[in-house]
Amino acid sequence: MLVAGITLVRFCGEVSLPEKPAAPPGPTGSSRQLLQAGTASPAVYLDYLSKDAAAAGVRTPSSDDMARKLVYRVDEGRHVLEVGEPAIEIAGLKLRVDRSGESMVLQIDNTTMSDLGYAVTTKLTPNISGCSTARALPFNAMVLTKGGSETRVECVFREGVSLAVTRVETVEVSPLSAWYLSLVPPMMVGIEDRVARGHRSPESAERCSPVLSQAVRSGLESGEIGWRDLVDFYARHRCSTYRFPMTYRAFKLDGERPLPAVSSGM
Repeated sequence: MLVAGITLVRFCGEVSLPEKPAAPPGPTGSSRQLLQAGTASPAVYLDYLSKDAAAAGVRTPSSDDMARKLVYRVDEGRHVLEVGEPAIEIAGLKLRVDRSGESMVLQIDNTTMSDLGYAVTTKLTPNISGCSTARALPFNAMVLTKGGSETRVECVFREGVSLAVTRVETVEVSPLSAWYLSLVPPMMVGIEDRVARGHRSPESAERCSPVLSQAVRSGLESGEIGWRDLVDFYARHRCSTYRFPMTYRAFKLDGERPLPAVSSGM
């Protein structure tokens, strides 16, 4: 019987085997698309909030907390400050110009009861060059803690030169949002390097790219996108993971849109 079986297989064809079952369906799309889908998930966003709050040493906010409208202040008046003159108070900040060694510095104090994201736009008058030769002092160019102050270098000190403050903007932020904003390179929200080059961010394993996209740069230059829009977004999202969507605008109402806010091209 064994010989007959071997002969049958050899001369009458192969023994047919049952078909191999089909492989279970797997994930579709590119790795980038899968990553985008993951970061767009509310559950993943909440997990980031928990991990980041632990890293920052602050309370974990809820999604409703992160979706609240931020208190915004702006002063668009022109204020000329002389070295040694009394401070002025605008948009939740106290501003004073001093001399520190060979540098002209701007002292910025937070007068509110909250951490603040802030931007103070200045111009030397008369306009002079060579300000980058002044040694930058380390400071936080993005956030002022509650009751805190920062000192930033404006230029080399020269007799007869004043500092014109042309615009001041602030937003009140939660502790986690303050930590998020401190990790953002200042140029990402349109702050010029002359005043922001001394920025020091908190120690974090998550590094944020300093590259400003051409679309955002053009939007800032045209006025289509404002500092408020960018800061509002990065106060709610970790900059190492989420990119600013070009359609994003600052919340005007609590819970105006779901979080996280992502674009189709993220």
